[in-house]
Amino acid sequence: MRGVVSVSDKSGLEDLARQLLEREVEIYSTGGTLATLQTAGLSARSVSDLTGFPEILSGRVKTLHPHVHGGILARTRVQSDMDELARHGVEPIGVVVVNLYPFAESIAHPGATLETALENIDIGGPTLIRAAAKNFTDVVVLTDPADYGPVMEEWQSHGAVSLETRQWLSAKAFAHVSAYDSLIAGYLRGSDDLFPQTMTLPLEKIEDLRYGENPHQRGALYRQITADGSGFVERLRQVGGADLSYNNVLDADLATRCVSDFQGPTIAIIKHGNPCGLATNTDLSLAFEHALMGDPVSAYGGVVGVNREVDVAVAEGMSKTFFQLIVAPSFTPEARAILQRKKKLRLLEVGEMDSSWEQPVTPSKLDLKRVGGGLLLQTPDAVPPDEVQTQVVTRRQPTLEEATDLLFAWRAVKHIHSNAVALAKDLMLVSMGAGQPSRVDSVRIAVRKADTRAPGSVLASDAFFPFGDGVEEAGKAGVSAIIQPGGSVRDDEVIRVADRYGMAMVFTGSRHFRH
Repeated sequence: MRGVVSVSDKSGLEDLARQLLEREVEIYSTGGTLATLQTAGLSARSVSDLTGFPEILSGRVKTLHPHVHGGILARTRVQSDMDELARHGVEPIGVVVVNLYPFAESIAHPGATLETALENIDIGGPTLIRAAAKNFTDVVVLTDPADYGPVMEEWQSHGAVSLETRQWLSAKAFAHVSAYDSLIAGYLRGSDDLFPQTMTLPLEKIEDLRYGENPHQRGALYRQITADGSGFVERLRQVGGADLSYNNVLDADLATRCVSDFQGPTIAIIKHGNPCGLATNTDLSLAFEHALMGDPVSAYGGVVGVNREVDVAVAEGMSKTFFQLIVAPSFTPEARAILQRKKKLRLLEVGEMDSSWEQPVTPSKLDLKRVGGGLLLQTPDAVPPDEVQTQVVTRRQPTLEEATDLLFAWRAVKHIHSNAVALAKDLMLVSMGAGQPSRVDSVRIAVRKADTRAPGSVLASDAFFPFGDGVEEAGKAGVSAIIQPGGSVRDDEVIRVADRYGMAMVFTGSRHFRH
């Protein structure tokens, strides 16, 4: 039997080649793969010996030849195919081991140019893989070094690789090429065409999860393959605790996005997809204490996000409450030791956190939501703080302290499920109301949970007040100022209610729905 072996990732190559040779597979190879095998003292011949034609165009054409693809695509069970091979002196090829040029790595390099990218687009490799995958009944196709061992073990144990395994390898091979092509298409399309007529997303599984949102659902975590590797999933590194769950990942992502929106030291506590605690303070330990004050009952079993390195003082404070997970840029060794005493507490490091508005909007940064039979895509809700347009519409102007808290609350409310209302004071979330069909109900929930802390707080609403009733509830509770988009047909009524309670009200002209 003949085999073609040509890989960029040479992990496990020598051991695989030895096992193929033990099974009397005659190996033909190219370029660096051939040199690696021959240096290791393994018997391998050049593909040029197979084709009777040298590599040309600086190696651009090596395997695109009937002696290669005829051998791969021939159906050994079809006599006419075998007769045709015999007439042309072509031998069947039963094993193809190929993985592709590292396109993502080549374009991620700071000095990468279009010419660099084009030279790292593999042509022969995908063609070999697709041919072998199409004819999997006759050809074993290997694209992932992780599969070498199990496949060789099956071959050794059963004398052959089963049809079921070959089909599974074929599906994996087509997916490998598809992801590769998707990455290239995204690069060549660039960032100007965010919503092309046809879009494919290259995804790679990181791990299976224990289950989905509920135990009867299956779940897995994938990363989107990108050139810059800047996504949350791409950067996260677990440094302690139990395995991640589906809900852990969702809340950890929200926690990271939430605290990334604040430039000062900030801590968020996430519970069931909403921040129930959020605070900014120059002292990170105080930021944690203030975040916990937002809703100490709901914080139990929550997920904590931090936009600074976690030190001993912060870790000691966190260790007194049961949390599922803490995500931060990093943990000092001493802080990690304190938190790792809680064996199930998951610790995630994600490196430097960039605010959403500091990142260029590229296809990999688009927000995606699944709907039946399709996907909704949108650009991120990312407005730089200095671009928030504010207009005071009431008789009373907000004080400096109120203005500061209003902007804090406005940044916080975009991370709460709509209809969203956030009460804040002294750069901390006092309480919030979320996910109600009626905005006035969200206000009622927020002021009820705030209780005695409502007086003197400010309120942010993610969308306009359609009636004056929500403002009325806030005024009764002692809220001193409100920030909201404005734009209701009843804005005049809403403003009159605010004036009656002596509240300051600011319009932004933009909203922050989060469904």
